[in-house]
Amino acid sequence: MVKILVVDDEADLEILIKQKFRKRIREGEMEFSFALNGRIALELLEENPDIDLILSDINMPEMDGLTLLSKVKEKHSLLKTVIISAYGDMENIRTAMNLGAFDFITKPVDFRDLEITLEKTIQYRNQIKSTLKALRENNILKMYVDETVLNFMGNKELESSLMENEVIEASVAFIDLVAFTKISENEEPNIVVGLLNDYFDLMVKEIIEEAGSVDKFIGDAVMAVFQGENHFSRALRASLAIRSKINEMPVFSEENNFKPQVSIGVNPGEMVSGNIGSKSLRRLDYTVIGDAVNVAARLQTAAKPGEILVLEKNAAPYMTEFSFREIGEIKMKNKTHPVKVLEVVSSIK
Repeated sequence: MVKILVVDDEADLEILIKQKFRKRIREGEMEFSFALNGRIALELLEENPDIDLILSDINMPEMDGLTLLSKVKEKHSLLKTVIISAYGDMENIRTAMNLGAFDFITKPVDFRDLEITLEKTIQYRNQIKSTLKALRENNILKMYVDETVLNFMGNKELESSLMENEVIEASVAFIDLVAFTKISENEEPNIVVGLLNDYFDLMVKEIIEEAGSVDKFIGDAVMAVFQGENHFSRALRASLAIRSKINEMPVFSEENNFKPQVSIGVNPGEMVSGNIGSKSLRRLDYTVIGDAVNVAARLQTAAKPGEILVLEKNAAPYMTEFSFREIGEIKMKNKTHPVKVLEVVSSIK
């Protein structure tokens, strides 16, 4: 739903807008709020920070549209404003555009033109949201995002958006290289790091192939997050592909008898996504936390070399998509009762 704030001292405009957009309002596509001047509009913005765009007149009592526009620019720099103006107000229009107005329409209002202008503004706003989401999930930014960097970027609203926390539905996979410490204890550091990076590259390619993202590297393990449609299926397919590719890797060292294998735990559910860490150390990590994440980590710990473990209750809807092998019950930290666990054997489809 798109939320639009209309600011105009002509009460008739509210009636006309409700009439012209009644179908889209009824179907939940649009929601309009109305203010008779800029002062009331600012109050509504404080109460409703999720408003997507503003449609504002220029000449109004108490606070005019240009003053409103300047204050919106200060506090809500990503919020776009479309100005309503008469033909004779070209000077005001120029001022409005210099203050950051996205577009303008003329009075009397042509509602077809208004609809096209609103669609264009909404599309631009959605592009901004997508860009912010990409920034928040970008692995490089995750490594460096802290107050110093964000202040350097010079946009307080961008900072606020990047620091925003949310509850998401996703699947988490923990993928561990089994017994890699054999290599780290017996080889030169450059060899250890280079080999580990090669294994990680292989894993990352399969994660990306299934539209997942690498949340973090933890020692010789990878934590991956899969969001969106069919996230659990995609997490399982990525895990199977990783296991297969790792199994194809040759023995690295006959002396150490190291043949790479993975143990994997996968779990779906609700989790909190946000920037977590220490502000005083200026080290924040954009990550996910919650019981669903903990369960995935504990499944990985319980998995033997070459195993991909899931909870039986989560596997049940996917019996026609994957083949499973019963493992039995395991005790899990912070769980009152043992949980039934299955191994993911292969993909059927």
